[in-house]
Amino acid sequence: LIITMTSQIRQNYDSECEALINKQINMEFFASYTYLSMGAYFARDDVALEGFAKFFYDSSAEENTHARKLIDYQNLRGGRVVFQDISRPSVDSWDSAVEAMKAALQLEKDVNESLLGIHALPPRRTIHSYATSWMDGIKKIGTLLTRMKSVGPGVGMHLLDQELLRPNMG
Repeated sequence: LIITMTSQIRQNYDSECEALINKQINMEFFASYTYLSMGAYFARDDVALEGFAKFFYDSSAEENTHARKLIDYQNLRGGRVVFQDISRPSVDSWDSAVEAMKAALQLEKDVNESLLGIHALPPRRTIHSYATSWMDGIKKIGTLLTRMKSVGPGVGMHLLDQELLRPNMG
């Protein structure tokens, strides 16, 4: 079995775009890993916010899907996927669900900022527009954060947590 480093299908695929996509793949996997950590935190018996756990587990799966789409795109263009180390999340517990959601919103913004770096390349060097699905994550988390702040801690947060358990709510 011989593995070649050059692709027979590669055509007009800019190496800078290829490198940025590899960086984005790593960023998406980091976000997935972070959300997985957040889900595990909220699923703990001493936290017991199963709706938030589900929300973060679902968010982890979504980020993983984004990474897979970028891997597929890289292969479609004849690029080479270069996997990098995935850093562990810097925080593994939160003072409140609101603080965790603020961290999630910042993570979404960071992932989106990285994606915008790819879109900043001249048109012939960039990828198709995946930006809309990434922006959906920022909107979803921002809206949920607003609702969390308005209900406050206690019963309101519990009801919101229960709402997140329903299908298509996270």
